[in-house]
Amino acid sequence: MSRIEMKNPIVEMDGDEMTRILWQMIKDELLTPYIDLKTEYYDLGLKNRNDTDDQVTRDSANATLKHGVAVKCATITPNAARMDEYNLKQMWKSPNGTIRAILNGTVFRTPIIVKGIEPYVKNWRKPITIARHAYGDVYLNTEMHVECAGTAELVFTAADGTRTTRLIHEFDEKGGVIQGIHNCTSSIEAFARCCFNYALDSKKDLWFGAKDTISKQYDHHFKDVFNDIYEKEYKQRFEENGIEYFYTLIDDIVARVIRSEGGMIWACKNYDGDVMSDMVSTAFGSLAMMTSVLVSPTGVYEYEAAHGTVQRHYYKHLKGEETSTNSVATIFAWTGALKKRGELDELPELVDFATRLEKATIDTIESGRMTKDLALITTIKDPVVLNSADFIKEIRKTFDKEG
Repeated sequence: MSRIEMKNPIVEMDGDEMTRILWQMIKDELLTPYIDLKTEYYDLGLKNRNDTDDQVTRDSANATLKHGVAVKCATITPNAARMDEYNLKQMWKSPNGTIRAILNGTVFRTPIIVKGIEPYVKNWRKPITIARHAYGDVYLNTEMHVECAGTAELVFTAADGTRTTRLIHEFDEKGGVIQGIHNCTSSIEAFARCCFNYALDSKKDLWFGAKDTISKQYDHHFKDVFNDIYEKEYKQRFEENGIEYFYTLIDDIVARVIRSEGGMIWACKNYDGDVMSDMVSTAFGSLAMMTSVLVSPTGVYEYEAAHGTVQRHYYKHLKGEETSTNSVATIFAWTGALKKRGELDELPELVDFATRLEKATIDTIESGRMTKDLALITTIKDPVVLNSADFIKEIRKTFDKEG
């Protein structure tokens, strides 16, 4: 069988640890035998980010703006332990945060539904999509540790030199910690429009929750921006499509989501989305069974797995020990990017290939062949537990069999 020819490249962002190992396995077993894979490659492994002073991360994001579609492997965001382990020049910021700031996009995360992997919330029957604002807040914060008595103030100096000051806190002799976070009206507007457009495209209700009763300026601004854009630009189209935009406090949203059957898009501020996407994915069965796509308001797409680098499995791999690492979300990152590239380039055969590969992945699990994390929670009797490489090979067998 001749390989599918691609017209334009996908930006490929390689990553770290066990997901980097899986990344190459997926390409070798599931992609390059069937596609003349065209990518513009960037190594976002922590060593290369350190060697390039993180310029490679910025370059990959700008390449994504140019080409329109990217696929990203999971990467390490270093802490103090990683500083020592990798002998880093500095504690580099999250590459995801850097990429999201450049693309000015919104992250949409949706669980992959598989028969035999039942949600822990028994009334959830439809996937819940988390729409995570991908700019600012704690991810672009400024922090300070103070060790003596003193005054902390929030100061804004306008372009004309006017200064506005707000007292944060009077510290005693033990000091404490201070954190400054921000967001931009333009980014919040882009977040809102991405959410409204995604809801219209998928014909799903959109829920948004923040804490405007406590955060009467910061969170209330999010609420007001969403409401203004909805009323002026989207209300009529939502009503025509029979879908709803709904705002309430985030703690009320949590209660409503737990009682629901699912099926909605849940818009979250940056930190809320980080936490709630893990909660939703785990409650649906596994963090390794969740798609993630960053969508910019200009129509740029970056696909990735929602989980991390699987550090524990990587250390076992380095010792020569066998691992049983779930690669589904990483496979779906590739298929998502390939489908979007095929749609944009009008290559139906590429879209069809990616769709069939997703089906083969799900069918392999539903046939009882799966990784250990899924075998521990499946309702399928006597599942066959496969190691990392054999699971990917079984998907290829299923794909070839199904044609």
